[in-house]
Amino acid sequence: MSMTVQAELRHYVASLEQSQWHLSDNTPILCQLEHEIPSYGKAIFSSRAGKEHDLNFTLDMWVKPDAVTDAKLMSMAPPWRPGVKARSITNLTYQKYFNGEVPKNAAWSMLNELERGMQPTFYYEDWYNRADKVTVGLSAANFRRKYNDFRSCLANLLPYSFEDIAFTVLTYEFGGAQLTRSSKAQIAKVKQYLAYDPEVELVLVDAYTDSYGGRSVNDKMSEKRAQSIKNLFVDAGIPQERILTAGHGERRHVASNATIDERSRNRRVVIRLSKPL
Repeated sequence: MSMTVQAELRHYVASLEQSQWHLSDNTPILCQLEHEIPSYGKAIFSSRAGKEHDLNFTLDMWVKPDAVTDAKLMSMAPPWRPGVKARSITNLTYQKYFNGEVPKNAAWSMLNELERGMQPTFYYEDWYNRADKVTVGLSAANFRRKYNDFRSCLANLLPYSFEDIAFTVLTYEFGGAQLTRSSKAQIAKVKQYLAYDPEVELVLVDAYTDSYGGRSVNDKMSEKRAQSIKNLFVDAGIPQERILTAGHGERRHVASNATIDERSRNRRVVIRLSKPL
């Protein structure tokens, strides 16, 4: 007696009526374009503020891979465009217990194919039964308008990231609370970033002086500098209870006080920002 095992093909893709794209984030620090895939999960294109225009794609699965799985990403014609030739975008490997990730260049290719009305589609073997095949498609229906919004968001991302400002040193002109020109530009960046990122949970502000003048005077000067920076952050919308300040006066020098340049390095405020891991 012979038995034949019938392979199963499971196909997940939104119908014309189901296909919806939306911007889940549209700010100068994060742009995120999402698409629901019925009975499977969602597709997420995202880009964060920074010096480089990165683009990440995540296939957020309801059920994560239970084994390392090879996958192929293809650009396929939807059913209403018969005869249009498919093409390969890239080959991938799904890691166990993680969502599917696509490298930057392939993610841009996916967006280009969607703009053409094509359907980026993932092909892989079911990790519970290698005889079964799974395909997951991204529908181009209702894509173009939201993609235009996404591109507009990308154009307005800040050219610096959280990591670029999480540790910032400001320096001061001699004898007062006036920031140097470069430090004014840097504090403007920090203030602008904080206005958009609600995840920043703690701002530490430590102020220091050089050793010129009496110790008591320097202590008061450092406290004044720390408070002035705190006021800037409060104006940016950061709750003042999340801002901790300390004036250290002429203690904890980072350079000698023998020359003008070295003293200028000691007249400083150090800002440290923290976010949840």
